[in-house]
Amino acid sequence: MSTPTVQERQVTADHTAAVDAALMSRRSIRAYLPTPVPRDTLESLLAVAARAPSGTNTQPWQVHVLTGEPLKALGQRIEAAYLDPAHRASHAEEYAYYPTEWRSPYIDRRRKVGWDLYSLLGITKDDKARMQAQHARNYRFFDAPVGLIFTIDRVMKQGSWLDYGMFLQNVMIAARARGLDTCPQAAFTQFHQVIEETLQLPPEQMLVCGMALGYADMSAVENTLVTEREPVSGFARFWD
Repeated sequence: MSTPTVQERQVTADHTAAVDAALMSRRSIRAYLPTPVPRDTLESLLAVAARAPSGTNTQPWQVHVLTGEPLKALGQRIEAAYLDPAHRASHAEEYAYYPTEWRSPYIDRRRKVGWDLYSLLGITKDDKARMQAQHARNYRFFDAPVGLIFTIDRVMKQGSWLDYGMFLQNVMIAARARGLDTCPQAAFTQFHQVIEETLQLPPEQMLVCGMALGYADMSAVENTLVTEREPVSGFARFWD
């Protein structure tokens, strides 16, 4: 394949609009249609996502794509572990995704998105049973037709995890470009042992996260949630 010329790499307004639309329309979708996603579509979006940068081109990502019975079986095993208090207590994350000490503004944003979602679903603060049931839907990949499990080799260090984040973002944006939606899910990390056993992962592989993927069910009220973002002035400092 020949290297693109400068002219071929020119970005038009249409290109900019298309990329911006994919970025701006990406949301965490928590209800999906049962419509299957074609295998060639999945392979295409993963091939595009693999153009993510990585230090010295190490490409530390590994993806396990589940559909049909394998997807259903994994979801059922994890959900059963989550809903059994004794079983759930025996599972712990291998790495700390969230801070052990929460502080503002992060705790405020966390609380707001949680209560915004529960409010849409009509779940009150004292309704622990419905909260648990809603959280359990994570483990069924929110009924998406595709579940993605992402793993990394244990020898890879922090820089590779940063690279991995860029790959995950690429997966989500490539999905939007194909009319698909996603929900990245750190909820799976607590049950890495169930995933390792079910998928027969080699001991050198470590769970990063899961992701639901499919066609959004826009009749579901939870999919109307649009989270807020800080304005540029809130997180960027320009040095002129």
